Amino acid sequence: MLPAKAYIFISLNAVRALSIIALLLVFSSSILVMVDDIEAVNAFINGGSNSNSTINYDYIQNSTVPNQPAGVFWAVLNRLLIIAQTVVLILSELGWPAAFFDNFFPVLGSNFGVGALGVMQCLIGASVLSHFVKVFPLVSGFFLFSIGCLNILIGLIFREQVKSTRSILSFRDRAEDVLSSLDKTQDTFNKYRMGGDAEMGLSVKEPDPAAHART
Repeated sequence: MLPAKAYIFISLNAVRALSIIALLLVFSSSILVMVDDIEAVNAFINGGSNSNSTINYDYIQNSTVPNQPAGVFWAVLNRLLIIAQTVVLILSELGWPAAFFDNFFPVLGSNFGVGALGVMQCLIGASVLSHFVKVFPLVSGFFLFSIGCLNILIGLIFREQVKSTRSILSFRDRAEDVLSSLDKTQDTFNKYRMGGDAEMGLSVKEPDPAAHART
């Protein structure tokens, strides 16, 4: 039977693994959506779509690009920003480089919880789900938004202690401290038992051979 801290450690790291998986899914799906948007825009520019029928639509057909001035630029920039944000959040979940986040982005550093991370994940998920997308981006967006809500809840419960609680190195150090304390307790018990045995041995006197011979 494992202690309660071990179950908390396993649960928090399971959520962190799901968070990284969700970010990777959004990262890959954003690349696919951006490629599809560029192909749809190129087909529209090259005359693959009827301009007279497309001009009445808010979006270019088969894309998430708005049919407005500089719509292609903002659509591609949106996807690039989502990709960059997912990379930053993945690195923060991995805890590398910790010094960079602690100094330049402390809200994702080791001294803060995962509440801010969850808010960012929800914003990215909402940004993905705010457009009509295919099944893969849709599922990844829902998944990331759900994990973001879970991280917000964990951040409210554990606050700034969550990252030290789920840290593998700190858990190993705590386990070593427990084992060392158990070893010290065992050594103290053995010394006490050996001292008691020595006292019992001194209290029991051996019979005198000379007295036994006189009798």
